[in-house]
Amino acid sequence: MTGKRTIVAYATKGGVTEESASVIANVLRDKYGLEVDVIDLKKNSTPNLSQYENVVIGSGVRMQRVYKEALRFIEKNDFEDKKVAIFLSSIEPRDEAIAKYISRTLEKYPKIKPIASEAFGGRIRILGHTTSDKRDIKKVRSWAEELGKKLSE
Repeated sequence: MTGKRTIVAYATKGGVTEESASVIANVLRDKYGLEVDVIDLKKNSTPNLSQYENVVIGSGVRMQRVYKEALRFIEKNDFEDKKVAIFLSSIEPRDEAIAKYISRTLEKYPKIKPIASEAFGGRIRILGHTTSDKRDIKKVRSWAEELGKKLSE
């Protein structure tokens, strides 16, 4: 282990963001030797960030909104002196999702300057049936590999 502690904190409803968080954490551990903790913000809304150099924040989108657990995590923390990355699970096209959710959210928090941000595909389920599934684990893994380079510097 390199000693660079990383937290991947995520908010999910249907599990897609959790899947992405797990893939990201595994790549950071296996390829870059980072020590990574994965935290579900529904279960632990206020993790202590003092032990982490790197913070990866993930959220899904529902009803045109980033999940409140992720927004509260961003609001309550000062990410000064930390490398921050943000990812999103959304059914909307990538560029639209980044502009609509990540960029607009970050406008409210100008102190946060992410070293990386990305929107991955999401999934829509209605009454237990998947009506649309745009998940792309290869894309998640590829982004995690690029992120690992930046977090290891």
